[in-house]
Amino acid sequence: MKFLGITLITHLDGSTPTERLREVVDTAVLFEELGFDGFGVGERHERPFISSSPPVVLSNIAARTRDIRLFTAVTTLSLLDPVRAYEDYATLDHLSGGRLELIIGKGNGAAQRELFSVTPDDQWERNREGYELFRRLWREDRVTWSGKYRPPLQDAEVLPRPLQRPVRVWHGSATSKESVELAAKYGDPLFSANVTNPIEPYAELVDHYRERWAHYGHDPVRALVGAGTAAFYAAENSQDAIETYRPIFTERLKLFERAGLDPVFPTVEDFAERSSALIGSPQQIIDKVLRYHKRFGHEVIHIPADREGLTEAQHRRTLELFQSEIAPVLRDEIPAVNA
Repeated sequence: MKFLGITLITHLDGSTPTERLREVVDTAVLFEELGFDGFGVGERHERPFISSSPPVVLSNIAARTRDIRLFTAVTTLSLLDPVRAYEDYATLDHLSGGRLELIIGKGNGAAQRELFSVTPDDQWERNREGYELFRRLWREDRVTWSGKYRPPLQDAEVLPRPLQRPVRVWHGSATSKESVELAAKYGDPLFSANVTNPIEPYAELVDHYRERWAHYGHDPVRALVGAGTAAFYAAENSQDAIETYRPIFTERLKLFERAGLDPVFPTVEDFAERSSALIGSPQQIIDKVLRYHKRFGHEVIHIPADREGLTEAQHRRTLELFQSEIAPVLRDEIPAVNA
């Protein structure tokens, strides 16, 4: 199994945008130092996030690191011109020495849809069309193309040509079958969000992915699935883990309340038990990941990269515990055959 840290760059704690963005880059450096396989930056165009430009942030991370894989999580192709997105990421691919992987998706949120004049009715079609052009640009030196949502191309050369031919593109999946279908059709890996609800709706989408993967004639052994994690905090014993995370969860409930949302998991104990959150002792976390693996068959997981309410020392200590006592067992138990 491989392990990623992912941040959506929430901006809630009173720091300046400069401080918050520099903190993200420093965190990525820490993740490489501790031996994580990848680090991902999300893309959002509305409050409370300041992650509107992942290629810029990832370029800074690329300059500060040497080996860790760099992910987007997700690239919102439904909002972007695929030609411009290709140019940004092909450039980043070179600057990072071919360490780039993309997770794409339609994105969500009314504010960012309004910002880019995208509607709920056309967002999936925009995502599909954008991806089909994007993947051609990555593979072909000159492209002739026409579609609905951007001007046509006639024997277009888009530069620079990429270092990776092609880059690996994952499809982020949260609640709908559209991303699952697109991933299966093109033989691409699937990354399940797996953060808001209990396991079953996500497992159903993973099952659908594998069914459609076979339908399109791909080798079932080659299907690759990743899965998200709602939260992470490991301590030597479960009681300490729960009590340390309790105030962080309380703040999370307050955010739900301010947004007018009913929490799916009303207590931290319920959150640790029924969600994908990895909160507990190393053995509890290992057991939970293995339990999810039986349902998903996934080879990659992400854990939230941000400190949330932890001190820097607490954050480093829990990440060190993950790498010393959790990751080695999971790497042995779940070989990363395709990842």
